Amino acid sequence: MARKTDPFTAMTPDLIRRSAAEAIGTCLLVATVVGSGIMAERLAGGNVAVALLANTLATVFGLFALILTFGPISGAHFNPVVTLVEVLDRRIPASTLGAYVGSQITGGLAGAVLANVLFGLAPIGFSTHERSGFIQALSEFVATLGLLVVIRGTSATRPDTTPFAVAAFIGAAYWFTPSTSFANPAVTLARSLTNTFAGIRPVDVAGFIGAQVAAALVARPLIRFLQNEKGTGQ
Repeated sequence: MARKTDPFTAMTPDLIRRSAAEAIGTCLLVATVVGSGIMAERLAGGNVAVALLANTLATVFGLFALILTFGPISGAHFNPVVTLVEVLDRRIPASTLGAYVGSQITGGLAGAVLANVLFGLAPIGFSTHERSGFIQALSEFVATLGLLVVIRGTSATRPDTTPFAVAAFIGAAYWFTPSTSFANPAVTLARSLTNTFAGIRPVDVAGFIGAQVAAALVARPLIRFLQNEKGTGQ
């Protein structure tokens, strides 16, 4: 009889360090998105366009800084679908998937709670912000697909531009998608815990995550075709 594998045997000191970077980075990313949304809404005087612009700028600057900071440590995924594609293409070990995704989700949830507390709200406030329907799901599919293509395209040819390209794309997608470009299952789940400008109803989370995962599955063959890759992981 085969011996059962202990899931903790793969948690080497290096993987623990990289997973911690993913948790901290995702926490700060979500805190930036949620916190700037709360601040923007309070200061915009009911002008949703101004609030969204402020939220966008804070997210772009924060994401850029976080990728520069944590990229050399963990790759700065901060996103389960990014990690999934990297594992499926054998660019990182399969043992990384569970550790990274768990860290991203945990960090994201902590970031939402932190933002709520910083602005004097209850630590957890389930969102009532409706984001449902086919158009919202399609928006998430497009935003996630675009994000993955940008990441792989720049990292393969000009990796020094990846932080800027990713932040720029997310900033643009805030405005060209009706969903305002969550493009990240961990961030989506976390944002259900804040009943503020950046929130999403818990009941709508599954639709967003489903669209994001579908985009990841489409992105793999599309990227390989565009880059003329002959096989997985090549």
